[in-house]
Amino acid sequence: QVRVVESGGGLVHSGGSLRLSCIVSGVSFDIGAMGWYRPAPGNQRELVARIDSMGLIDYSDLAKGRFTVSRDIAANTLYLQMNSLKPEDTAVYYCNAARLGSGLLQGPYWGQGTQVTVSS
Repeated sequence: QVRVVESGGGLVHSGGSLRLSCIVSGVSFDIGAMGWYRPAPGNQRELVARIDSMGLIDYSDLAKGRFTVSRDIAANTLYLQMNSLKPEDTAVYYCNAARLGSGLLQGPYWGQGTQVTVSS
């Protein structure tokens, strides 16, 4: 059974930093794209940052210049270094994974999320 587990969230002051981690376990296949998402209006989740199997990276406008996504492919682990945090970054951050070869940038595997709270 595939398991996606995030960690690293917490409470920080504005201007502070956090590093989120996500580990995918229980897989019998290679993982392709992995990404970080947060809730959006309409019960959707919006992209924060994503890295595909070739190392190509996408950032949302809110993440550009402040957040850095990276991954350890061998360890099925995804990271998000969050710097210069702002109160508007407060959200639950979800990790997502897709199967390699599925053609999907957003897969069906989600974690439970990790809460990031930024105080002003």
